[in-house]
Amino acid sequence: MITVNPDGKIMVRRCLVTLRPFRLFVLGIGFFSLCFLMTSLGGQFSARRLGDSPFTIRTEVLGGPESRGVLRKMSDLLELMVKRMDTLARLENGSELHRAAGDQHFAVDRFPPGAGLMERIQAIAQNVSDIAVKVDQILRHSLLLHSKVSEGRQDQCEAPSDPKFPDCSGKVEWMRARWTSDPCYAFFGVDGTECSFLIYLSEVEWFCPPLPWRNQTAAQMAPKPLPKVQAVFRSNLSHLLELMGSGKESLIFMKKRTKRLTAQWALAAQRLARKLGSVWRDQKQILVHIGFLTEESGDVFSPRVLKGGPLGEMVQWADILATLYVLGHGLRITVSLKELQSNLGVPPGRGNCPLTMPLPFDLIYTDYHGLQQMKQHMGLSFKKYRCRIRVIDTFGTEPAYNHEEYATLHGYRTNWGYWNLNPKQFMTMFPHTPDNSFMGFVSEELNETEKQLIKGSKASNMAVVYGKEASIWKGKEKFLGVLNKYMEIHGTVYYESRRPPEVPAFVKNHGLLPQPEFQQLLRKAKLFIGFGFPYEGPAPLEAIANGCVFLQSRFSPPHSSLNHEFFRGKPTSREVFSQHPYAENFIGKPHVWTVDYNNSEEFEAAIKAIMRTQVDPYLPYEYTCEGMLERIHAYIQHQDFCAAPGPAPVGARAPPSPFVLAPNATHLEWAQNASFAPGAWPPAHSLRAWLATAGRACTDVCLDHGLICEPSFFPFLNSQDAFQKLQVPCDSTESEMNHLYPAFAQPGRECFLQKEPLLFSCAGSSTKYHRLCPCRDFRKGQVALCQDCL
Repeated sequence: MITVNPDGKIMVRRCLVTLRPFRLFVLGIGFFSLCFLMTSLGGQFSARRLGDSPFTIRTEVLGGPESRGVLRKMSDLLELMVKRMDTLARLENGSELHRAAGDQHFAVDRFPPGAGLMERIQAIAQNVSDIAVKVDQILRHSLLLHSKVSEGRQDQCEAPSDPKFPDCSGKVEWMRARWTSDPCYAFFGVDGTECSFLIYLSEVEWFCPPLPWRNQTAAQMAPKPLPKVQAVFRSNLSHLLELMGSGKESLIFMKKRTKRLTAQWALAAQRLARKLGSVWRDQKQILVHIGFLTEESGDVFSPRVLKGGPLGEMVQWADILATLYVLGHGLRITVSLKELQSNLGVPPGRGNCPLTMPLPFDLIYTDYHGLQQMKQHMGLSFKKYRCRIRVIDTFGTEPAYNHEEYATLHGYRTNWGYWNLNPKQFMTMFPHTPDNSFMGFVSEELNETEKQLIKGSKASNMAVVYGKEASIWKGKEKFLGVLNKYMEIHGTVYYESRRPPEVPAFVKNHGLLPQPEFQQLLRKAKLFIGFGFPYEGPAPLEAIANGCVFLQSRFSPPHSSLNHEFFRGKPTSREVFSQHPYAENFIGKPHVWTVDYNNSEEFEAAIKAIMRTQVDPYLPYEYTCEGMLERIHAYIQHQDFCAAPGPAPVGARAPPSPFVLAPNATHLEWAQNASFAPGAWPPAHSLRAWLATAGRACTDVCLDHGLICEPSFFPFLNSQDAFQKLQVPCDSTESEMNHLYPAFAQPGRECFLQKEPLLFSCAGSSTKYHRLCPCRDFRKGQVALCQDCL
């Protein structure tokens, strides 16, 4: 007869009462054990699907002694669990246990399921233990097999000493220590052996030379380039609307805009097709990844679309998509990280490995959020393919902020710069600096009939305030009071239940209006007035295109990252002298008035003068559908940052400059008998070069002469010969990294040349230097293109 002491009775009772929690506990232990088993093997089971690995000769799962040790510990632990559960089962089935339980109020017939559960727990634990033993056997067998194979290849699987691959041995050491840090290495066949390290580093990455005993046919077979296809203009945008997808308020807004402008895009395509004639246009395969709309970046814009939030970025992206599609290029659009990874061919893991295939896209358009996501997930492929990327950058990135080493050493590092791209790869909403490419957007263009109707329906005393958020109106009571003496004021401020208190009672607030209704409001108004924010949005151009006069404030001192929170952290040192510098500098009066709002008399006088002024609707050509198509066509056909030559070797003698001093001896011109620079775009014969006065930026110097600074011309001027042609007395000439070079320093009569091509910059000035500035002409209404750039 079995005796059970009282303590044992209590233990068993508690065990039985807590049988359900115990079941959950055991299941948890089993799940944890399985997870521990997987992770302890260093990711060797990750992504091992049929056909995933290019190294199909090695199909077994390999592991080292540390993996087998972990398995032994797990097996011991499982064996201990089985013994303890077996003891509990024997106690449960004993007759004394039955009587003891019956003496209390736990009847035997209440526990039959418990005995079965114990048996099932034993079976599960035994199965897990058996699996562990089998995996251990596989590992032992695989290691034995591998050791036999490696004996014959020990010499061939040592890191070679090849001066062409100086980083090979260091990379092998890194792989030896860290190959389990990312499952992507196992995906490419790395299994912890020296041979797998060298195969990966020579055939997937490019740090080691090809192994002579490997079949080089497969490794060297690159996919044949597809035959070139001519791009054909498109006028039906229905397929584009399908490509854009749905589900986000931002996408809905963009699709509505694209659909509304379809007729204008079609007409613009016909006009540009006639202008280009029979010019061959290569069809490009283009990926568009809108990073700020991804969930990983927060997608802060979508929830604000219907609440008066900023729409400038979405206006621009909608027009970029339409432009690329109308031009006839192959288009893929992504607004999620998962879609991006799928389209790029990102291997599973944490982003340390290259892409699984050659990049199938000729160009990638993205933003700063997307740029960060691509760098994180493309591994070494990001550096290889970054020349194909075009970054939509609202406010621009100057070269001093773009060059990582220079920005770090000289205090130009911000949250948005240091990407080491060609500065022309950044594409801006307005032509802020010629260092970047001007992308732009479009405003709706009116036909002559519409223009005449607008002129006849204008209310001479009606003003619309630029600002959909109530915060913009705060503190503007003084200006609004003066304006209210002469005009009826209308607003479009968003509100949900009650009128925003920042908007005075005498203002007629329409709430947030759909774009067509907002356009109708502008067509009736005489004045569109801004109060300093938002900066450089599309609304002023829309107002001017609908026959309004735009009144804005002059900033004194100018706003910049030094004195205004909005610009702090932006990768630009640009000084903004008004709310909309493009409108002030490229349009001006009578359409644009810029006054000092702190001077009440000047402000009131401007209101009176505007009421007497008659203006026609006006839209700069570069902001029409045709103008944007023309500009982006030129970029796609001529900008090639992958083929850009590297920096000249140190000490290399620069070729003689192909330009001469102008007859008036003020600047340099391209010599008529000089041959054109092959492949140069814009064409080099449009170059004009001036030596700036101290403290002047090249951007301003070229504008003074009715020209545009052209950074791609800097290499032609970056020589001692250019200074000699301008009769600059250089007592010494040095080459250094500085975004203001080439330049002349007066006190020491020193000439400085640029050492780093990525730092050639039209922006920036110093009272110490006279900068050598390259300028070019431009097409009327199309500042981004020179006269011969098409």
